[in-house]
Amino acid sequence: MEYINNLIKDESIFKYIVISVSFILIFLALTFTSNQIFKRARVRSLRTDNKLSYFILKLFRIPTIWLIFAILLNIFSNALSINPEVYIALQKAGQILLIASIGWLSIQGIRAIFKYLESKLDITQSDNLAARKKLTQLNMIEKVLIVTIVVIFVAIALMTFDAIRGLGVSLLASAGVVGIVIGLAAQRSVGQILSGVQIALTQPIRIDDIVVIDGELGNIEEVNITYSVVKLWDERRLVVPNDNLLNNPFQNWTRTNSNILGTVMLYVSYDLPLAPLRKKLEEIVSNNSKWDGRVQNIQVTDSKEWYKELRVLVSSSSSSVNWDLRVEIREQLIDFINEHYPGSFAKISSVNNTKDNSMV
Repeated sequence: MEYINNLIKDESIFKYIVISVSFILIFLALTFTSNQIFKRARVRSLRTDNKLSYFILKLFRIPTIWLIFAILLNIFSNALSINPEVYIALQKAGQILLIASIGWLSIQGIRAIFKYLESKLDITQSDNLAARKKLTQLNMIEKVLIVTIVVIFVAIALMTFDAIRGLGVSLLASAGVVGIVIGLAAQRSVGQILSGVQIALTQPIRIDDIVVIDGELGNIEEVNITYSVVKLWDERRLVVPNDNLLNNPFQNWTRTNSNILGTVMLYVSYDLPLAPLRKKLEEIVSNNSKWDGRVQNIQVTDSKEWYKELRVLVSSSSSSVNWDLRVEIREQLIDFINEHYPGSFAKISSVNNTKDNSMV
């Protein structure tokens, strides 16, 4: 017994070995236990097909391991208090890791709460305006809270260092929204953040809105603090700064509802009768599930020297459905005209071409 006590006495190298091995073994045992608990919980959530529970468990698994490590480091650092240098270094590392772990857990907790709230919203329905409103607000509030938590815990970590404690206090004092606005309002980055908050409150756009920005048609895929992402029809992503959305005009096709009118333009000769064409359009849409039953007509919207312009107007429950409907109508009307009234599409007269050439 005396020999063992001498081995782990104050400055003996064996003391550090014993403490290190004990730390590692306990950490591995607790990590194994934690992983087993999370693994069983994940298996149970998969059996019940509860994707939300699986997502939340996935969020907390790694932060829990870090928290275990931080707590053990704080506990075991006290065993080395006889060595001031080692003790102070380990104590400081333990404090910072503990603060970071709690901050990480807080962020994951926020993400889990908002994931649960988002799971209650269904934006797959055709009439999803209310759900998209709430989803846009939840996304922005979540991001603002996460940024606030990061600022707060970074400030707390800085306050553990005596040399820069004042910086940490100042940062913590400015973590509130009012402090940030007053202190940094002139900076462009904060202007972007305020634009993001304004979009979340006033909602000129919402998640899954159909918009046309700079001539590009797409869906609002993300609304972040400083920028928004538009998923274009060809799978490209258009990244738009939030202040650009507020300062420049753009089209929002689903601002008040998802229903939309679409047009198909045809250019035909003057001798083409419209009655058979209107009858054919009615036949096409009546047998097409993409038409919502509200609007379908054909109008002559312009008359040129050699042809007339026809506008085919049809309605659908959403823009993506309307796009497919317009494609089908265009194809079938073109085939109908070619089959029953061949040569009826607009042509440039050879007489007109001769005149133009003689003028040259």
